[in-house]
Amino acid sequence: MNRQRIGTALIILAGCFWGSMGIFVRRLGAEGFDSIQIVSIRVTLAALAFCAILFIRDRRGFAIHRRDIPLFLGLGFGSILFFTVCYFTAITMMPLSTAAILLYTSPVWIMLMSVLFFHERLTARKLLALAAAFGGCVLVSGISDGGITPAGLLIGLGSGIGYGLYSILGTVALKRYSPYTVTAYTFLFAAFGSLVICRPGDMFGRFLTSDNPGMLVMFCVLTAIVTAVIPFMAYTLGLRSVEASRAGILATIEPMVATLFGILVFSEPLTLLSGLGILLILAAVVILNTDGKQTDKKRIEKNDKKCLTNS
Repeated sequence: MNRQRIGTALIILAGCFWGSMGIFVRRLGAEGFDSIQIVSIRVTLAALAFCAILFIRDRRGFAIHRRDIPLFLGLGFGSILFFTVCYFTAITMMPLSTAAILLYTSPVWIMLMSVLFFHERLTARKLLALAAAFGGCVLVSGISDGGITPAGLLIGLGSGIGYGLYSILGTVALKRYSPYTVTAYTFLFAAFGSLVICRPGDMFGRFLTSDNPGMLVMFCVLTAIVTAVIPFMAYTLGLRSVEASRAGILATIEPMVATLFGILVFSEPLTLLSGLGILLILAAVVILNTDGKQTDKKRIEKNDKKCLTNS
């Protein structure tokens, strides 16, 4: 199996783990944590895990150049924290399905930014896959009749832009640092930012008043590992060998997996439209895996040469 196929598999794996997020969010919500506090718990524990991984793998990876601090600020604040805050804010302003559709405009922004900054080719197959993936997300999320205010629209689109920004800035960061350094510093900055806005006193108070604080802490650790550590590490590793625009479309498998978890875990019904949406998302994955292999191979070889030159 070549690196491009491995990278594709890693991106899809990340989407599958992200798709399980609803299970953990509902459980922590039942404990009284609000959405921003759940985000803070998730990114803070993930930051500790990524730092531990970096410490074990390569302690020298903690050294970053001062000129790259804005890059990691962009990844932590501008991407991870910004998109989650926008997304959860959008949820309070409009139906969940509408917020989810706006979030999954991210492949559009990734493709546009990739063309602008990385000069990636905008092929017919990519556009077809993009249309299939976005259409599938709309059908899986559900078409809502709820109105959208201008402010809600901007915030919802902001979640999609912030979500897509990780692929763009992550690609840049991976040219200079290992995936372990990239994930560690991204989540460190996101964690610091989240602790400012999550009302930490109230959040920690819920652990103290819990009937079983030990089990709650363990569940929070599991939440961070399953919904952040594993998927973000897999996605970041995948970005080394998959174009950002292709990665963004492949990651749209997340709502499909979330729907399947809803059916299997929460006994939610599978509608005809949801089933069609799942097929469209799978079609997008198939389309992408028959396109651009030679381009990706050349890009990988070029990146390898750069790495050898820098070392």
